[in-house]
Amino acid sequence: MDITYTNQKDFTSHQVLDLYTSVGWSAYTKDLPKLLRAISKSSLVISARHGDELVGLIRTLTDGETIAYIQDILVKPAFQGKGIGDKLMSGMLKNLTGIRQIVLMTDAGAENARLHAWYQIHGFKPYNDLGVAGFVIFNL
Repeated sequence: MDITYTNQKDFTSHQVLDLYTSVGWSAYTKDLPKLLRAISKSSLVISARHGDELVGLIRTLTDGETIAYIQDILVKPAFQGKGIGDKLMSGMLKNLTGIRQIVLMTDAGAENARLHAWYQIHGFKPYNDLGVAGFVIFNL
């Protein structure tokens, strides 16, 4: 399978809608123009394409020195299990070398245990393993 990886922020609304919808992230697609602006304002974006089809994406917000927050990493279900997510994550982490804190937040629950294990393979540790707490405000 021929997958091309690029540091790119410009996507059509159809490409973004198709990718986010394929993984069930409908909260993001309710305001598609806002999502497109968020992607364009992200510090780092790496995309995976199969031809013209956007099949994966990872994006990060960072000050480039002390903190980075990985906001999204997603791969279309038909392309999962092919190493695309690994390449996206590895590429992003390579870009974040030397940054003290790299933060990622995801849904809890037993249904995501496999995903949590995948994050740990890439070096992420649960907050409770580090003796820290995380807090968030969701404006839903």
